[in-house]
Amino acid sequence: MKEIMRQISEFLRSSFLILLVLASAALGIYRLVKLQIVAAEEENQQHIVQSVYTQVIPATRGEIVDCTGEPIVSNKIGYNLIIEKAYFPADNKEGNAVIYRTVQLLKEAGYEWNDTMPVTKTEPYFFSVDRDRDIEEMKKNLRLNKYATAPNCIDKLYDDYEIGAEYSEKDRRIIAGIRYEMLLRSFSMSNVFYFANDIDLKTVTRIKELRVTLSGVNIVEEAIRTVENGTVIPHEIGYVGPIYSQDEFNALKENGHEDYALSDAVGKTGLELACEAELRGINGKKEITVTNGDVSSVVISQEPVGGETIQLTVNAKLQQSLQKRLDEHCKMLRDTDAECKNAYCGAAVVLDTKDNGVLGMATLPTYDLGDLLESYKNVAEQDNFPLINRATDGLYRPGSTFKTITATAGLDSGKINGSTTFHCSHDFLFYGHTFHCTGNHQDIAVSNALTVSCNIFFYELSARLGLDTLLDYERMYGLGAPLGLESGDSGGYLACPETFEKLGLQWYIGELTQAAIGQSEVQVTPLQMATVASTIANEGVRYRPHLISSYWNNTMTEQLSVKEPEIAATVAQNNAKDVYSYIEKGMIGAAQTPMLPEYDLNNLGFDVALKTGTPQSPRGTDTFVIGYAPAAEPEIAFCAMIEGGKYAKYLVKGILEDYAQCYPESRIGRAMRGRANVQVQP
Repeated sequence: MKEIMRQISEFLRSSFLILLVLASAALGIYRLVKLQIVAAEEENQQHIVQSVYTQVIPATRGEIVDCTGEPIVSNKIGYNLIIEKAYFPADNKEGNAVIYRTVQLLKEAGYEWNDTMPVTKTEPYFFSVDRDRDIEEMKKNLRLNKYATAPNCIDKLYDDYEIGAEYSEKDRRIIAGIRYEMLLRSFSMSNVFYFANDIDLKTVTRIKELRVTLSGVNIVEEAIRTVENGTVIPHEIGYVGPIYSQDEFNALKENGHEDYALSDAVGKTGLELACEAELRGINGKKEITVTNGDVSSVVISQEPVGGETIQLTVNAKLQQSLQKRLDEHCKMLRDTDAECKNAYCGAAVVLDTKDNGVLGMATLPTYDLGDLLESYKNVAEQDNFPLINRATDGLYRPGSTFKTITATAGLDSGKINGSTTFHCSHDFLFYGHTFHCTGNHQDIAVSNALTVSCNIFFYELSARLGLDTLLDYERMYGLGAPLGLESGDSGGYLACPETFEKLGLQWYIGELTQAAIGQSEVQVTPLQMATVASTIANEGVRYRPHLISSYWNNTMTEQLSVKEPEIAATVAQNNAKDVYSYIEKGMIGAAQTPMLPEYDLNNLGFDVALKTGTPQSPRGTDTFVIGYAPAAEPEIAFCAMIEGGKYAKYLVKGILEDYAQCYPESRIGRAMRGRANVQVQP
């Protein structure tokens, strides 16, 4: 029994020891595992790399609309093809494969891709002509010396991005061009690359189906600039385009535009450029968090704010009618008058006399803004330089329309009064040189001299005035310097010794007499002469001409500001009412000269004031007309000019008819309705 109890006791003791050992081992294993897990967690935490990048969300650009609210340029919702750095392969060869496959999809759909590299698309490779600045920037970006050739640049791209012989030479060049565009646009986590723009839905669907094989390629839905009515003052509207270079980008930054991205479209010409700050809006921001190389979150931190809508003073309907009349008049001249066989070019301007808002501004030849955006080259290479807006930048001698300025100078300076007469016997001797008049008007005063356009009256007056006084009044009328149109305009120049010296010509005292009748080297724009007419209508008050009427919010539900009339100068300082009563009387007399019934201005229900001119030019003779109506209570002022043409005054009645149709409740509209020989619908 004792033996049995001893054995049981030993068994229990052994079992306890075994259990104790097992418990100790388990505790040790537990502590070891815990230490390893904690250490692993600490190690994992130490290897988490997280970065946050800010990406721009483009704001919707403001629209440009006419005075009735009809859009000229607006936006549509479209699809752009982009590449995002966060998802694009870091390996060059894999990235090249993505680019290649994307290009093939675009080719199949008939789309181009963004490639502005200044190197020809096919061998042998040459630098593009007239792109010296871009070529210099390319060499700098590729870290090549200034003597590098186009093939050197291509080879450098092949090497840098491992664009190998597995692709054809044509495809290698395509990939290289896109790779350079990505470099030029600072492709990064913060800057997406716009591969192609305005893709159709079918192509969008196809690309989305293949997204698995197109790492980093994405479709974004954005507002795309569209031309709604490209025939309305296309030169002044202008267009938008990408930021072409780092220099342009830096210039925008320096001008206070801190939130631009290299992928942004910006105004390049016209109002799109001049009003960039108002139109562009405020870009939004998107925060992209990348954890250990993978995108872990995308958060919109700032919503974009759309740009302001600009409402113009221009009436789209009046503008198109004005353009059509100018074109038809030139065609009539070419078809009926051998002397006018080259009358293809001209301009016409209509201003609102209360503030010189531009109601219409035609130029011939012109273009459709949509056509220009589709092919700049095709438009630029058309005959007679359609890219020049002859209304704002064409420089011409004004001929006898200028006599209104000389008359103002004489009357306001006191050199003559309304009764002063000079004798016209066809010839005028001035410092040994004989000048001529088109008539033999005998004793004639200023009003009648304007009506019949007597040269000798104004030769005599110029001699009394002297050059300095004449120049003073020219400048007060706005000649010799830009008028300050928002989209820009040329200043022309005045006939004086300084101008002659710049032109390499000899100044003679006799040039004074020619300047006084709008000849010599007086050079003006049709916009300037329309402004002269408006200033006469306003008895010497010259307003700054403008295209913009008001600014609205992006949805055009709230008017933000209105363009107030801006007085640029007051011309007649002494006795304006008397000055302009004599000038207006002479201009009314000129308008009452009988013309063919379809052009006659004598049965409109109001008087018209106008002055014509037939200046000499390298083309032979141009034709000018300026004026305003109604003479008693002016609503509009106008100017029309045709290069190498005749009878610009024949356009006046049509201009008034078109205005009456567009503004039927105006004084002109009400007066012209029902009048004989007037084509105005109620």
